[in-house]
Amino acid sequence: MPSPAATDPNPIHSGRSRIPVLARLTSGLRWDLPASLVVFLVAVPLSLGIAAASGAPVMAGLIAAAVGGIVAGSLGGAPLQVSGPAAGLTVIVAGLIEQFGWPVTCAITVAAGVLQVLLGMAKVGRVALAIAPVVVHAMLAGIGIIIVLQQLHVMLGSEAGEAALHNILALPDSLAAVDPQAAFLGAVVIALLVAWKHMPAAIRRVPGPLVAVVAATLLSLPFNSDVDRITFDGSLLDALSLPHLPQGEWTAIAVGVVTIALVASVESLLSAVAVDKMHHGERTDFNRELLGQGASNVTSGMLGGLPVTGVIVRSATNVEAGGRTRKSAILHGIWVLVFSLLLAGVIQLVPESVLAGLLIMIGIRLVKVADFQTARVTGDLAVYAATLLTVVFVNLLAGVLIGLALAVLLVVWRVVRASIHAEPLGSAAENRWRVVIDGSCTFLSLPRLSKVLAAVPPAAHVTVELDVDYLDHPVHDTLEAWRVRHVTNGGSVEIEETGTATLHAALAGTPARGSSRSALRGGFAPWRSWQRDSASLAADAAGHVPAAVRSVLNGVDSYHRRHAHLLRPHVEELSTFQDPDTLFITCADSRLVPNLITSSGPGDLFTVRNVGNVVGSSRLEPSVEASLKFALDELCVTSVVVCGHSGCGAMTALLARPAGDRKAEGQKAGDRCPVDSWLDHGRPSLEAFQAGHPVQVAAEQAGYGAVDQLAMVNVAVQLERLQQHASLQDAVRSGNVHVTGLFYDIATARVLQITPTGISHLDPLPRTEELAPA
Repeated sequence: MPSPAATDPNPIHSGRSRIPVLARLTSGLRWDLPASLVVFLVAVPLSLGIAAASGAPVMAGLIAAAVGGIVAGSLGGAPLQVSGPAAGLTVIVAGLIEQFGWPVTCAITVAAGVLQVLLGMAKVGRVALAIAPVVVHAMLAGIGIIIVLQQLHVMLGSEAGEAALHNILALPDSLAAVDPQAAFLGAVVIALLVAWKHMPAAIRRVPGPLVAVVAATLLSLPFNSDVDRITFDGSLLDALSLPHLPQGEWTAIAVGVVTIALVASVESLLSAVAVDKMHHGERTDFNRELLGQGASNVTSGMLGGLPVTGVIVRSATNVEAGGRTRKSAILHGIWVLVFSLLLAGVIQLVPESVLAGLLIMIGIRLVKVADFQTARVTGDLAVYAATLLTVVFVNLLAGVLIGLALAVLLVVWRVVRASIHAEPLGSAAENRWRVVIDGSCTFLSLPRLSKVLAAVPPAAHVTVELDVDYLDHPVHDTLEAWRVRHVTNGGSVEIEETGTATLHAALAGTPARGSSRSALRGGFAPWRSWQRDSASLAADAAGHVPAAVRSVLNGVDSYHRRHAHLLRPHVEELSTFQDPDTLFITCADSRLVPNLITSSGPGDLFTVRNVGNVVGSSRLEPSVEASLKFALDELCVTSVVVCGHSGCGAMTALLARPAGDRKAEGQKAGDRCPVDSWLDHGRPSLEAFQAGHPVQVAAEQAGYGAVDQLAMVNVAVQLERLQQHASLQDAVRSGNVHVTGLFYDIATARVLQITPTGISHLDPLPRTEELAPA
């Protein structure tokens, strides 16, 4: 039977399925191919240097670079990240090689890769990002210091020790026995790398590390044979070796596996996060990245290579060189493999001091002054210092664990501690005190709480301001026991709970942190929701001020204590001028708070309030006229807002007493009630409402009652009147001023927008069951 291809009348059809595949393979090569060559030139000297610093076979660095590029590039979840041997694992690998030998270290690398794969399959990629960045920064800085201390001895022509303290103490001896040729070559590398960032951009397209290594190597060729150079036996194929299983010390082996897996994972994920910030393309899949890194370490360990991680230096180079897809990382690995197979002999021309100079610069760059300054500013300097010193003088794992423990303790201290203090109020004769408890109050705060309460004089009249978001049962018991004891000794105690956690809740069940949204208590909420009841107010006011004004004075007192210091930095510059954005015309109703519903503060709104939020009939009402002129000419506002509200008393009066009823009463204009005269400004709104204004129709369909329908129509009519004003017309026409209408529904605390033709909901998630007024 003939094949489909043989019977196809159009042979081109047989290649159709291959065209998309070919397109995918070649897509982006225009950018990825050049980028891969640049990354390859950076990766080769770095990989050689890291292998030398780790005490591993030199070719192990190139094996890891090739595997990292090809395997991690193909399977990883960070498309533009380039993986390979990293300086961050140098100290760990060197310790493992010293303790177990190279073949067993390869087995540990394989096991670490398996653990990374399991972590990726368990989808804990993002969990690894929960490690405090200050610990990671300090860890890298510690590794950088260790590398510098080791490689200084190599650059001076001496043997480096294992411990950082030994390298510090041995430095004078190495300086006394310095090899001038080795020191000169290392200094050339350092000088070139320092100067390279100041070169013109066209020159800097060639990687600095490559230029430094090549130049210093060429300078070394006329030197005598006393210069120590990189040596290895055989080719890359000869360097391939299978790992050996350990013969014992399983606890130390397990620690090594976990250490490499965790450090490699964290470094790779943090590098991926940094790379994501450098481009706008595909984002990292963190779990897939763990799988790719794990597969790379399994492969590298099985072939006799160093552990692999995502490397920020190579990844940043890839992005800056124009890499667009993962092909650039894969191709860089292929170029490393080709170089290792065909040009391995060239590597043996490189002096060890040249790579030492390169590694010294790598180590210095791991110690970032910006990270230290950030830790100092954010209060994490103790964590940074403890982690760094432990990494340098003990070991990396201990440093990371101590850093994490300190970071967690610091967070606990900051989160759960409460600010507790007591202060006298008024004169000494009044014997009034205030105890303020602010923050999260737990049993950890009991020593401070007990000390402060004990400092309150006996028989004092005490107000305890409990402004906390978490309060547990031990705190409740301590406060209650102290209150009973203080009252028994002739004093008085009143507890004001203005926070989100209460004493009753602590006693009623499991403590829970209160929502921060409840912080409106004592701020924007009505007095009755947070001040004392009227009876206690009257009793407290006896002999001082009338109870009728005590609510105002209590509010002022609360403002001074809780808000004035927070507001002061924002109003200092407004002390001599005002520069509002908006003229806000609204009703005088006490339930409508303009700054609350617009999330504005001092200096934002130039507010005009009157009964019914009207602007006048044939001409603007004088106060509105003056305010509008002042706002436009003097304050240069950019918007004018008319805001009505539900349950408006003016609209209720208009509906209850139409104009015909008043004429029937035969009242003279001079004898009429001032309110009735004022309501004449709202007659056009009533007429528009009765005529079926579009806003009335929309409000009725939304389920609002007649009073609220009229209030919305009134906003639309006032907008029309405003826009007929000559000065405002010119500003609106020029685009300098915008006019809009709002309606505040008190029952639902929602704000609607009113236009001349309808209403619209400003809530991004409107719930229809809440639209109808209560």
